[in-house]
Amino acid sequence: MFKDPVYLTIIGLARTVFFAQGLKFTVKGWENVPKDSGAVLVTNHTGYMDFTYVGLPFRKHRRFVRFMAKKEVFDHSIAGPIMRACKHIPVDRTDGSKSFEEACKKLENDELVGIFPESTISRSFEVKNLKSGAVRMAQRTGKPIIPVLIVGSQRVWTKGHPKHL
Repeated sequence: MFKDPVYLTIIGLARTVFFAQGLKFTVKGWENVPKDSGAVLVTNHTGYMDFTYVGLPFRKHRRFVRFMAKKEVFDHSIAGPIMRACKHIPVDRTDGSKSFEEACKKLENDELVGIFPESTISRSFEVKNLKSGAVRMAQRTGKPIIPVLIVGSQRVWTKGHPKHL
């Protein structure tokens, strides 16, 4: 499935950064990773780097995750072209219907769609109220929801705290 050269490059850079930072990861639940079908990946959101960590368990089966992210990230001069090249999904927070349709299309094409149902980073590091989009996507497409829990990402880079890159 690894057909995206930009995504592959980003993964390589991220792994290099993780190694340089001395980060160590514990991944449990490999048996829940779909090898070739679509799924909605829902995860908590405590740090800016969460999306890079969420992709880790899916590398084992050579799968990419197409993340839903606020459209402002796609407007950034550096991050925007990378996000588009990785085929992530921009979300207009005032009207998410277009991003919902795009996510469902990707799911129907057996892709993995990553979503942070809190829709923003939790400053308290507690799970906030969840939006219903992930459940609605799963219902509409018949694809499973796979929960992904991230613990400790706020120690690297989060809202209102210094970066520890």
